[in-house]
Amino acid sequence: MISPDSKYYVPHSSYWPIVGSIGLFLMGLGAAHLLHAKSWGPYLFMAGSILLVTMMFGWFGTVIKESRQGLYSEQMDRSFRWGMFWFIFSEVMFFGVFFGALFYAREISLPSLGGLTSGDMTHQILWPNFQAAWPLYINPDQEEFKGPMKVIGAMGIPALNTLLLLSSAVTVTWAHWCLKKNKREMLVVGMMLTIVLGVTFLGFQIYEYILAHHHYGLTFSSGIYGTTFFMLTGFHGAHVLVGAIMLTVMLVRIVKGHFTPEHHFAFEASAWYWHFVDVVWLFLFVFVYWL
Repeated sequence: MISPDSKYYVPHSSYWPIVGSIGLFLMGLGAAHLLHAKSWGPYLFMAGSILLVTMMFGWFGTVIKESRQGLYSEQMDRSFRWGMFWFIFSEVMFFGVFFGALFYAREISLPSLGGLTSGDMTHQILWPNFQAAWPLYINPDQEEFKGPMKVIGAMGIPALNTLLLLSSAVTVTWAHWCLKKNKREMLVVGMMLTIVLGVTFLGFQIYEYILAHHHYGLTFSSGIYGTTFFMLTGFHGAHVLVGAIMLTVMLVRIVKGHFTPEHHFAFEASAWYWHFVDVVWLFLFVFVYWL
């Protein structure tokens, strides 16, 4: 093993970034064709997804092997940390766009369409009978976009899911403490609890979606309320799934004896991501379900 103090390790050039870029390009191209109902859209999207997953397995596997061989340095550790920081920052901006769309619809578009703003003739000319209210049960053009019969209230599954995610934040923090104290058995227990809580959250969200579609009439076609609801909660659910997969990989590595109290950035990065998912959910709970 090469000590990080005795050798400044510089990684070799890698083709994995190019593979990942091609995969992302094909996914974006396929998604665009899916929206336009093109027959080759699903195939392009699937090919891009396969390339992206292959890149993740290959690139992460290479980094893990280098770490296990002691091929790391303080500069690499700083680079990893800054890379994860900017990745999470980009995710914050990603959700910021959708929260911005929700704010614009509720605070600007809806009052304008409902005639609540001065000097706006849109309401009088186009939809004089439309009344602005949130949640939006009756859309301006009800024949084109039928509003939902009911929406998901905060004091139900969302409140339970909030408890689950907040509890998972506690368990992953406890697991991190166990890792730094080299308490391996409690570390495994903490990770397993975190993963179970995350998967349970996803199970309740799936049930919530079934309830919304089949009993409440709440779909993507329910107007701006339906689209913002599913975009925000759906993408957050996807992030919970990714976080649960990351934590599962960390659990497997822990069982195999990876990580030491001094060197465990992969674990820290996964914990950062999980805490980010928790914080986003708190904003969702307040601004999507509660207010």
